[in-house]
Amino acid sequence: MTRESQSYNRLWSIVMTIISVLYMYPIFMVLINSLKQESAISTGTAFELPTEETFAGLANYENAISTQGFLSSLFFTTFITVTSVIAILLFCSMFAWYITRVNTKVTRALYLLCAFSMVVPFQMVMFTLSSMADSLNLNTPWVLWIIYLGFGAGLAVFMFCGFMRSVPIDIEEASMIDGCNPLQTYFHIVVPLLRPTMVSVAILEAMWIWNDYLLPTLILDINKYRTISMLIQFFRGSYGRVEMGPMMACIMLAILPIIIIYLIGQKYIIKGVVAGAVKG
Repeated sequence: MTRESQSYNRLWSIVMTIISVLYMYPIFMVLINSLKQESAISTGTAFELPTEETFAGLANYENAISTQGFLSSLFFTTFITVTSVIAILLFCSMFAWYITRVNTKVTRALYLLCAFSMVVPFQMVMFTLSSMADSLNLNTPWVLWIIYLGFGAGLAVFMFCGFMRSVPIDIEEASMIDGCNPLQTYFHIVVPLLRPTMVSVAILEAMWIWNDYLLPTLILDINKYRTISMLIQFFRGSYGRVEMGPMMACIMLAILPIIIIYLIGQKYIIKGVVAGAVKG
């Protein structure tokens, strides 16, 4: 590597480090304000570190958990995320496997429809979707995964198809010769091969579903079911008053699980994306 290349790489490292710090700064501000008394947040000391006078300890977190039904919101959010991700991984991987192995005009059209769904703005369909969900009784957390399956299928099918095109069909044909039926071939041959891409899709979809605010707000009854993203809005009291301390604590409790999951699985995201980009 030449000296110019080293200088170029060093410059880009500095630039990327600065950008990373800028992205992390809002999270840091939420963290330090979640440890302050509410009076300190609403005044001009919101951007300062907690002091002995403004430090509130874990009082804001206790308030956030004990009020507004945080535990039930955590349960609904976890249930919706887990069921939706499982449905997306199972059905989309099966579908991608089929349309890559059965090359017809119909399967090619279905693939293009899935790819096209990623560019359709959600705002174009949200009012029709809300009315349809009410008429089909899909407005509860127990079946909301059906709607997330539809919206998450585009990215999942795109990534699964990209990977399946790089896998030789000889392995599957050998399993068929050995007596495996299609379901046995899928679960014993295809799923282990798809594991890196499945982990990538699972993390990406989980981050989206966990943090989603608009779709649950449109579909669910906010008086009965509240996800964590919806719950944060209920720390706004009458006459525009906002409980900033508990709200900041609730935001930290909401983003902490998904940050941990992302940090654990970030290498699988890169591996899965690269695996799906080999061919196709």
